[in-house]
Amino acid sequence: MRKFLGLAVVLLLSAPAQADDTLYVDMGGKAGIDRMVDEVEKVYLADPRIKDIFSESNMERLNAKLKEDFCMVAGGPCIYTGHSMEATHKGLHLTNANFNALVEDLQTAMDTCGIAFATQNRFLARLAPMQHQVVTQ
Repeated sequence: MRKFLGLAVVLLLSAPAQADDTLYVDMGGKAGIDRMVDEVEKVYLADPRIKDIFSESNMERLNAKLKEDFCMVAGGPCIYTGHSMEATHKGLHLTNANFNALVEDLQTAMDTCGIAFATQNRFLARLAPMQHQVVTQ
């Protein structure tokens, strides 16, 4: 139930980063975000619902770009240098079910990393607008 509540919050509370917010710090700064991305990569690759999505991915590059993107989204000093979300996900034919699985797995990784539930929701709210950029089916 908690995972679906979190997803509902994400869809309802999508808001841009604020320059004076503390989300980046609350997530543990760069070290915390890096740890979370390393953890979520393991969770994604173990999830039978979505692991095949990554079968042809360069996981080292994906890991590095997720760290940049998540750091930037959290209001940190990082700059995302990857392709647009549309270009990155083009041809993957991702569905809302895939997106929901990705969000659930991200929540699992954040739980494992000890990121507070309220902080998770603030972060997920910033990622929510990307749904329209990655879901194509």
